[in-house]
Amino acid sequence: MDRLNGAIITDEDAHIKQSIADILLTQIGTRIQRRDYGSNIPKLLDNPITRTLMLQIAACAVIALNKWEPRIRINQFKPIYQDGKVIVNMKITRTDTKQNMNYDNLLLGGK
Repeated sequence: MDRLNGAIITDEDAHIKQSIADILLTQIGTRIQRRDYGSNIPKLLDNPITRTLMLQIAACAVIALNKWEPRIRINQFKPIYQDGKVIVNMKITRTDTKQNMNYDNLLLGGK
């Protein structure tokens, strides 16, 4: 189901992209029945933007996605600070079809 409008998602790629966003933007400890679900990225986003922070965001993302999204393998994960926002560009491979996918401009934080 699409989290924004409740419509049925029939495209597996769209469902994977929605799942990736949900995992990365959900703070660990906020899901009642799955306390370890999500990532620590939301906690990091209040820190000053530095190269170290970008590496920490990438590490948290890869750990969370490897744990919670078995349908993908991460080939590249690149957080970018641009225009007051932290966005992510990713290259992934679906584990079932071996299809390569790009997921660009995922907004992690900012205004």
